Amino acid sequence: MAHNLVTLDLEGVLVPEVWIAFAEKTGINALAKTTRDIPDYDELMSGRLKLLAEHGLTLSMIQEVIATLQPLPGACDFLDRLREKTQVVILSDTFEEFAQPLMRQLAWPTIFCHRLEVRDDRVTGYHLRQADQKRKAVAAFRGLKYHVIAAGDSYNDTTMLSEAHHGILFRAPDKVKMEFSQFPAFETYQDLLERISDLLEK
Repeated sequence: MAHNLVTLDLEGVLVPEVWIAFAEKTGINALAKTTRDIPDYDELMSGRLKLLAEHGLTLSMIQEVIATLQPLPGACDFLDRLREKTQVVILSDTFEEFAQPLMRQLAWPTIFCHRLEVRDDRVTGYHLRQADQKRKAVAAFRGLKYHVIAAGDSYNDTTMLSEAHHGILFRAPDKVKMEFSQFPAFETYQDLLERISDLLEK
């Protein structure tokens, strides 16, 4: 019998996009770009850091916005039901300094993510846990003889989906679904849970 493991992206799948929420709060539209828009994560983060510096925005300001966010409707129930069936690991390109309030609301699932470099409350840089960490994490789980099912919504999830035994797109933009049509795509937690449940039984 297979040892199953599900890996999920965080933002856009279980919780709102932090940078979009912060862009709405500050009125700086350029901060709303995500990995749905810019596949190159270093390019995306470099642009964000530049905007933070230009506008004098601090980590505390970002964390204040994060504190107002809640998991997407239905996400907590979905995650609870999924964790009753199998082990779940969140693989995210967010940062430890952002994730904690959201993880609390999701009942503390395991998360692998990155870390910010902060000086005097200013975000001066970031440290990737490792490059292409989502794919490498899935590859490591496979090396441990896990049968991996992965779900995500953005360009930066597609290497994870490709590395998994089964990759699934969830609430992905049309352009991502078109470019990666090899992955089944779902829009509701119920449909996603049913698909994963079917795969777990195989």
